[in-house]
Amino acid sequence: MKFRNLSWLNTPVKIHKFYILLFALCFYNIAYGQNQPITVSMKNQPLLKVFEIIEDQTEFSIAYNQTKLDVKQKVSANFVREAVSSVLNSVLKGTGFTYRQEGKHIIIIPVPAKAEAAPNNTTSTQQSIKIRGTITDAQGEPLIGANVLVDGSKLATITDMNGDFSLEVPANSKLRITYIGYVTQEVTVKNKTLFNIQLQEDTQTMDEVVVIGFGTQKKVNMTGAVASINIKESLGDRPIANVSAALQGVVPGLKIESTTGTPGDDMTYNIRGTTSINGGEPLVLVNNVPMDINMIDPQDIESVSILKDAASAAIYGARAAFGVILITTKQGKKDMAPRFNYNNNFSFSKASELPQKASPLESVLAYKEMGWANDTYVDGKNITQWEGYIRDYQANPSNYPNGYIFDDQGNLFLMRENDMFADMMDNFGFMQNHSFSVSGGSQRTSYRLSLGYTGEDGILVTDKDKFDRINMSSFLSVDVNKWLTTQLDIRYANSTQNKVEQGGRNGVWGSAMYLPSYHNILPYEQDGIEYPAETSATFVRYGEPRVIKKTNLRTLGRVIISPLKGLKITGEYTYNRITEYNRMYVNKYKYIGFNFTGLLNNVENSRYALTQGFTNYNAINAFANYDFSIGKHDISIMGGYNQEESHKESQWSQRTDVLLENLPSLSGSTGTASVTDSFDEYAIRGLFYRVNYTYDGKYMFEANGRYDGTSRFPKDSRFGFFPSFSAGWRISEEAFMKNTKSFLSNLKLRASWGSIGNDSQLNASQFVSGWQFEDRFILGGAGNSSASITNGMKEANLANPNITWYKVMTTNVGLDGSFWGGKLSFEFDYFYRKTTGYPATRNTSLPTTSGIPLPQENLNSSDNRGFELSLGTVQRIGNVNLQIKGNVAYAREKDLYKEQALPLNQYKNWRDNGAYRWKNVTWGYEHIGQFQSYDEIYNSPIQDGKGNSSLRPGDIKYKDLNGDGLIDANDEKVIGKGTFPDLNFGLTLAADWKGFDVNILFQGASNYTQVLNALTSPFRGPGEGNGFRVWMDSWHKADYNDPDSEWVPGKFPSLRIEGNDNNSKKSTYWTTDAYYVRLKSIEIGYTIPKNLLSKVGIEHLRVYANAYNPLTITNVKYTDPEAIEGWQSFYYPQLKVYSFGVNVSF
Repeated sequence: MKFRNLSWLNTPVKIHKFYILLFALCFYNIAYGQNQPITVSMKNQPLLKVFEIIEDQTEFSIAYNQTKLDVKQKVSANFVREAVSSVLNSVLKGTGFTYRQEGKHIIIIPVPAKAEAAPNNTTSTQQSIKIRGTITDAQGEPLIGANVLVDGSKLATITDMNGDFSLEVPANSKLRITYIGYVTQEVTVKNKTLFNIQLQEDTQTMDEVVVIGFGTQKKVNMTGAVASINIKESLGDRPIANVSAALQGVVPGLKIESTTGTPGDDMTYNIRGTTSINGGEPLVLVNNVPMDINMIDPQDIESVSILKDAASAAIYGARAAFGVILITTKQGKKDMAPRFNYNNNFSFSKASELPQKASPLESVLAYKEMGWANDTYVDGKNITQWEGYIRDYQANPSNYPNGYIFDDQGNLFLMRENDMFADMMDNFGFMQNHSFSVSGGSQRTSYRLSLGYTGEDGILVTDKDKFDRINMSSFLSVDVNKWLTTQLDIRYANSTQNKVEQGGRNGVWGSAMYLPSYHNILPYEQDGIEYPAETSATFVRYGEPRVIKKTNLRTLGRVIISPLKGLKITGEYTYNRITEYNRMYVNKYKYIGFNFTGLLNNVENSRYALTQGFTNYNAINAFANYDFSIGKHDISIMGGYNQEESHKESQWSQRTDVLLENLPSLSGSTGTASVTDSFDEYAIRGLFYRVNYTYDGKYMFEANGRYDGTSRFPKDSRFGFFPSFSAGWRISEEAFMKNTKSFLSNLKLRASWGSIGNDSQLNASQFVSGWQFEDRFILGGAGNSSASITNGMKEANLANPNITWYKVMTTNVGLDGSFWGGKLSFEFDYFYRKTTGYPATRNTSLPTTSGIPLPQENLNSSDNRGFELSLGTVQRIGNVNLQIKGNVAYAREKDLYKEQALPLNQYKNWRDNGAYRWKNVTWGYEHIGQFQSYDEIYNSPIQDGKGNSSLRPGDIKYKDLNGDGLIDANDEKVIGKGTFPDLNFGLTLAADWKGFDVNILFQGASNYTQVLNALTSPFRGPGEGNGFRVWMDSWHKADYNDPDSEWVPGKFPSLRIEGNDNNSKKSTYWTTDAYYVRLKSIEIGYTIPKNLLSKVGIEHLRVYANAYNPLTITNVKYTDPEAIEGWQSFYYPQLKVYSFGVNVSF
């Protein structure tokens, strides 16, 4: 393992030049502004304008209390190259305020006042004392400019840069502390002189604003099902390579799964359950434009919103039927000095779980149980002799330095135990994440530049399994004048993934599972040349990985016009170019076969295959938002236009017999060549609107609609109108709820309905027929010597001029509540989603002489229903701030109609007719125990097709459902849920205390079935089969050598020489009603106090350590619970990751 630098990046030179130029321009402007003398010339302008000019022309930042100082009051100033002190003294004269300087900070404070007598003259008789103290927020951070005043007098001051204050007050007076966005706090002095006061955020005045389609909205006024994610809380500093991992387990209804731990592999995700006939994949938008979620640097994200129902997602039209994930990226801030941020973490990973193979002795004893004829294994060696060698090796290993021996007859006996998985894996995998950004702005401009790198070396030897990604982004916003703003957002991502796939008879991971533990892993010499053994480690070391490269360059330009109060017009243009490169080189090498059976080639012919493609994408968005109020009526109107088009081309080429192993290429190969290419164009355009109406903050109504058109449909069916409606009622604001105000902050009932069209999963151009090239036409009749195969064209498909949108209609009912100012909150949603007209091909056929397939039609339909619940609490216990959030989501799908072939009989009609049947279920046999004796076997229904002659005691016994005395396919039933969980849940715990913080995330699922297919066929043949340790607990004879000895019961059926179809049937014996709870992440950090950092110019510094996937609680045995089916080790295993890192801002 090694730490990698970034010098390998092959970034286009033009992009490098652009970023260098952009950086230079920004820093030139910053440096120039900081070194200019201050010049102010204005008449009757707001005081705030003077402050902005000072900050713009100097390094100073100015703090003041907005509740006391009226920064809108008009002042005049005319100074040329004057000191800041002269300007401030002039403009503050007569305002009752002065200032003090602390480093690069200027704090505006009230002019010290003498104590004034209270009306009853009680204050004048009290003794005055000098007090001092510190004002902090809930996290212990100092609050700058907090107002401290004596109740009933004009005595007041504000806190400095460290949150400190001092003031002379009457000994028995009362202090009142105020700060914008925080709950006002009153403190009685009572002769105390030292105070440490902590203010709590005022959740009532800080309404959460949520990003929605083409706008924002206060969460308290929302009527649709929208979840907003605090990306800082959900991401933290976890060692993750993509955004999907950051969202896992934090939102109810957003299901994200990772079935393997392969570096760089994408995770699967859907909103509100798996919709099996149509995928159910949500639309992912980054700043209103589709983008690969896994090509974004997680550190660049500002917020994530999940639009779950039709009312919230309808604004995005055709592709939003199954929800929308809205990602908003970070931008710069105006009037802010440059702020630099650097975040890193270094991680070490290991496989979370691997199978336990049977030891050499256990394997040989298993062979004895199988009853091999004459005690002779398939390759001719005596099994008892083999057992003796192994026992002697265990007692005297030095007698067998190679771990094997040949007897006098030349039979090979392997004895040393080798771990096939450990042999192919390194001590640990390594990952590093680095993210650097600089942001800031002036009075009219804001900017943010970022650079990110992720590098992950997997757990395999040689580091051939790896993933690297570089991210660059730049954002620039300029206020041209008061009503015009221009913005430019450029993003570039480049990723390279190396995947180790090929090798052996079952691939790298399959070979490691199938090869027995006694298999030799050491090199072996033949004909004077040393060759590696047939192991997965050999396949990894000598084979070539698949190389997948992606680049994504996106430019977004935006113009914002604000001609009137409340009116904002936005125009956006996006250009996105995506390139993809997929290379697979199957090189040729030699190794010694299993049991030293000779020298083998891994493949007969070497092969080089290359796929290259690109996509050009253009999008235009133009929309306007207009907000206004009339008395108690709040109205918001939005309307716009959207147009998108993409052009995609790709080519796949392959050729065998590569000449130069170190420089494989198509031209450098001499064998058969194959070439195919593809071309695809797609366009969509639509008009959309949204109208929001709120009366008196209690009654809310929203209407959305979109008129969409797509190029995938014929001209007469191309456009469709898709509306949605939602309403909300804030019950807590009603007069009859006034007695609940002391504890009930918000209670809102909401409901929505909407219909959205969709064109996904539709083959392109189904409404027109076409032609395709074929090279298999036979010219000449049968028996005619002149017959030959030649090239030609054929009709590609039948056209369906009536193909059109399929529709997804969603109904949602929700209830939101919060108590005690947000200390306790909940959200509940019930939804019903119905899909009709989903495209499918009829299960009938045309005559073979036609040579063409049937087109797609709008045939299938399904529905999906479920609920979501989230609960949260925010508490302060002593000096500890505690936050707990939990969520649970349940969803099930049913087929209403599914096109299928005509049934062969009544049972097949019942079983295969999917109409009004729950989907995501497992079919199989119901087992009713294991046979205890031969008498029981021969008196039971026939279940092996051979009169039960192949069955033994311990074999699995099945239920004869139809009572016909025969166990066959007609006895299959639904034996469990499907492999996708119906119920998903997550729990987040967060706490902080005096700079220390801890974040814990649990994620889990239940209501699904795991099928242990990999266990059903043990110990098949030499060097094959799954010789797992669990099979040592199986039925067997008391005496291997006595066929009449009694059977000894065990957990599993008895072992066989040949596979036993009876025991390998899918049945309740091999299934588990599964659940798991996974400690997904636990992170502990410490933030260095600001007063220590300010001395060295650092604004923020946090160090942390994280454990990812350290613990799993599950009833699933022998496999990882997130593996879809079978044994986890057929695939790259899930990883446990341990990391540490630092986050610093200056």
